[in-house]
Amino acid sequence: MTVRVRIAPSPTGNLHIGTARTALFNYLFARHHGGQFILRIEDTDLERSKPEYTQNILDGLKWLGLTWDEGPTFQTKRLDLYRQKVQELLDKGLAYRCYTSAEELEAMREAQKANGLAPRYDNRHRNLTPEQQAAFAAEGRKPVIRFKIDDDREISWNDMVRGTISWKSSDLGGDMVIARAGDAGDIGQPLYNFVVVVDDIDMEITHVIRGEDHIANTAKQILLYEAFGKQIPSFAHTPLILNKKGQKLSKRRGVTSVFDFKVLGYTPQGLVNYMALLGWSPPDSTKEIFTLDEAAKEFSFDRVNKAGAKFDWDKLDWVNSQYLHKMSVAELTDLLIPYWQSAGYEFDPVSDRAFLEQIVALIGASLVRLPVSDRARLEEITALDPDLSQVQDAVEMSRIFFTSNVDFSAEAQAHFQQAGATEALKAILTALDSTESLTEANAGEILKQVTKQLNVKKGLVMRSLRAGLTGEVHGPDLIQSWLLLHQKVLDRPRLQQALERLS
Repeated sequence: MTVRVRIAPSPTGNLHIGTARTALFNYLFARHHGGQFILRIEDTDLERSKPEYTQNILDGLKWLGLTWDEGPTFQTKRLDLYRQKVQELLDKGLAYRCYTSAEELEAMREAQKANGLAPRYDNRHRNLTPEQQAAFAAEGRKPVIRFKIDDDREISWNDMVRGTISWKSSDLGGDMVIARAGDAGDIGQPLYNFVVVVDDIDMEITHVIRGEDHIANTAKQILLYEAFGKQIPSFAHTPLILNKKGQKLSKRRGVTSVFDFKVLGYTPQGLVNYMALLGWSPPDSTKEIFTLDEAAKEFSFDRVNKAGAKFDWDKLDWVNSQYLHKMSVAELTDLLIPYWQSAGYEFDPVSDRAFLEQIVALIGASLVRLPVSDRARLEEITALDPDLSQVQDAVEMSRIFFTSNVDFSAEAQAHFQQAGATEALKAILTALDSTESLTEANAGEILKQVTKQLNVKKGLVMRSLRAGLTGEVHGPDLIQSWLLLHQKVLDRPRLQQALERLS
């Protein structure tokens, strides 16, 4: 048997992190078994489905590296097939036309509520005579199509994540609507639970992998498979992604759109790696960094958790940082150049390449994310999710190497009030004046000489130099920063500027 799985998002919004995680599990399972990963767009919600959402989904899956083998197939292009299959169930006597009005349904629900009963359809039109149907039609009523559900059934399946699951048919809410009302006796638009089964049968899906919020749907869908006399696929219901409070991750409670993670500076490799850890644990618990191919080799549902997976921003940052730190200087430079250009930094990407790579070599080990690409969206995201921490931005970290002036932080200004700080800057400038070319060796020697000359602690001299050069008392390697600034003849003017502001 060839494994065939599918991801079937609805284009009623941007690609959700939960949908992306489900797509990932499908992808890994397919690749592990040498099977096919199919993309289907469930766009039958005509009012809410939009082309831009479809494009966002396609682009998001591609960005994550989750390439599909077949598709995309659009449900709106298959309506004739669905209506044909509805008619098949009508012809078999397994479905019927229901003329119950909206008012009657509401009265039914209110009566059930008053009696402490769960809301359900009471199947009152299951056995209408042709005369009764004609009478309702004469009143102008338009029937929905309902599928007959035997209340005495118990539906069971062996879930690949949760083991044996049983569901009483009597808990499914009565006979299920599978198609909306149509005009002049026509079959209206078929509904989700029905078209999903028709599609999965037609596409020969062997395993249905989706979130645990679909468990009740699975019970209904198994009955439809049986009605069509088709092989029931294996099911796996994965844990939901939860926020810090244990609530289902939703756009009202935090960041959910895949491309918002791109805006925040996450790499696709880092994000997809982290998503795999949301609910699945690799056999080697010490190995948390892996490629898609490596994950596919190890992936199985016996290592997928039943409990909800809590989203952890700190863990995502750590995973993402590992990918940035593994990049070569050349790779990371190529990634950062567009951000520097967008920031308005003046440089030539070709003639200044060596200088740019030196900057990257200096700051690369401190990077957690790529720079933010949309500041306005960042503010919106931060307001939505206060757990999202701010991190050092490569654009801000490298600003000192591209600008003439420097702003002094409150910490730097406070440092300059210390005894000996001003004298240290003056002594460094004097030493620079007698230095033909600054190297790592003589830069270190200057610091040593000034420390001895002033009879102060070396830390004071180093902090004074850093504050004068960068406006901060913390940052990347001081000597390397100094050498880079010296290349662009920015070190002397910076130190002189600091002294002028102090005087």
